[in-house]
Amino acid sequence: MDIDLLSATGLDPQALERQTRRLLANAATPWLNELLAARMAERLQWIKAEVRQAWLWQGLWGGGAQALRARYPKAELCALEDAAAPLLQARKPWWRKADWLAMDAAPEGQAQLLWAPLGLVAAPAPRALLARWHALLAEQGFLMVSSFGPDSFIELRQLYAREGFGELAPHWVDLHDLGDQLVEAGFAEPVMDQERLRLTWSDAEALWQDLARLGGNLHAARFVGLRTPRWKARWRQAVDGSLRGADGRIGLTLEFVCGHAIKPEPRLPVQQGETRIGLDALRRQLQRRGA
Repeated sequence: MDIDLLSATGLDPQALERQTRRLLANAATPWLNELLAARMAERLQWIKAEVRQAWLWQGLWGGGAQALRARYPKAELCALEDAAAPLLQARKPWWRKADWLAMDAAPEGQAQLLWAPLGLVAAPAPRALLARWHALLAEQGFLMVSSFGPDSFIELRQLYAREGFGELAPHWVDLHDLGDQLVEAGFAEPVMDQERLRLTWSDAEALWQDLARLGGNLHAARFVGLRTPRWKARWRQAVDGSLRGADGRIGLTLEFVCGHAIKPEPRLPVQQGETRIGLDALRRQLQRRGA
């Protein structure tokens, strides 16, 4: 059985499409995504590779454009967005100094960096997405990617289960599975790490408003009808009663999974004891060795 371990279990593609449209209409990166993109950008100090061209995969959703400009001031940045992105032109969004393209229009084999913060959080077909990212990169280019880990918002998931509120969100990827499938997709030298953050709110209403800003529930088994004021009051009471910490604030765990991997040079084909290499490939290898 061919199981895609990266799939966000329970993801509803139609809900994802509606969420994408809302985010594009707002022309603003959700606050949590921007925070996590900044934390991912801190890892760029470990990477010494030159970056002349960087693709920002769904840059409006993932964030991090300012951090990339600070780290690579001479690089050409290009945001790859949903086909509905023309709606954003009149709003003059965050990429004023960057070009943007529809995702399916980006030329392959050019970027030294593909930046995809939270790029796998809501991916209906992760294997195909990893293959696409691999194709967009130049040889020796690198991918920076992140996701929520499976323990993210675990306290709220448990509350939903106890109270019979239905599913809170899709179930997210483990960092070991992500590293394995990066290798399967053709990437090399994956480096994965994770950290746990504690997010806090003053009260249940503040948490409710922030969850709404993050885009809504994408689980196929979520409650699909309209919630009543009585249900919301019950939700607030449950959150206030069980999620407050010793500091008096409502707290949730966020497991942040982050990693990078390189697109290696293609291996030389071996046939009957002979190694065959085209002239263009040989020229590229000689140029690299002489650099």
